[in-house]
Amino acid sequence: MYNVLVGLAGCEAEPALSDAERIVNMKFVSWNVNGLRACLGKGFIDVVKELSPDFMCLQEIKMQEGQAEIPLDGYNKYFNSAEKKGYSGTAVFTPLEPASVTYNGMDMEEHSHEGRMITLDMGSFYLVNVYTPNAQDGLARIDYRMKWEDDLLGYLKRLDSEKPVIYCGDLNVAHNEIDLKNPKSNRGNAGFSDQERERIGRLLESGFTDSFRFLHPEETGRYSWWSYRFNARKNNAGWRIDYFIVSDRIRDKIKTADILSDIYGSDHCPVLLEIDI
Repeated sequence: MYNVLVGLAGCEAEPALSDAERIVNMKFVSWNVNGLRACLGKGFIDVVKELSPDFMCLQEIKMQEGQAEIPLDGYNKYFNSAEKKGYSGTAVFTPLEPASVTYNGMDMEEHSHEGRMITLDMGSFYLVNVYTPNAQDGLARIDYRMKWEDDLLGYLKRLDSEKPVIYCGDLNVAHNEIDLKNPKSNRGNAGFSDQERERIGRLLESGFTDSFRFLHPEETGRYSWWSYRFNARKNNAGWRIDYFIVSDRIRDKIKTADILSDIYGSDHCPVLLEIDI
């Protein structure tokens, strides 16, 4: 683990510290696994053990809790599964003990059926793991997507008014042309529509920072999702749609923000954040 414990000085008994208060440097990984049961057969456990994150945030798990054995001793496992079996869903695995875990933080019935959010209160910060709804072909679901984005922004701003936020997941949008291989031919498509790009831009103007672009503002050819068609991954014809976004006031504490494109097992690869918090 990247857990560095803070030593206690003096002989007198000190108040017990929470896990979050004890941690200095933390390692977060986010991965759309496109079916956790399938990914388990493609080396998922080995990836977690090699990366040894403090938080493993998953999207599109496509399973209910208990449908598969996940041999990760020492990890607490939190699942938010969709009501529709084999669809959507999120999970967070961590060896730490949150102060609380919330599965429908926006507290809105219309957003409560697809298992798209888990919020962990870690004492000194909030972790929000999200699988953002896809606008779908022809932008068939764009109205719901816009409602989700508006409600989510309000939720994140409320959390941020209390303590810093680390927001991660498959956000199903490439923000700028630098974030996908073929921006011109994809303009207006789901994930690169003007509406979706405007919403993530608005989020980033509301007190939040895209950690990868903060450290790599001009870097090209760095993607986190590739279609299974047309040898897209082999040709690196991808999209950067998986993010770690943090409250502006902790962005200077970011140590590493990376895209782990050498890790397979899904049509997405994991993304990484290391931060002092």
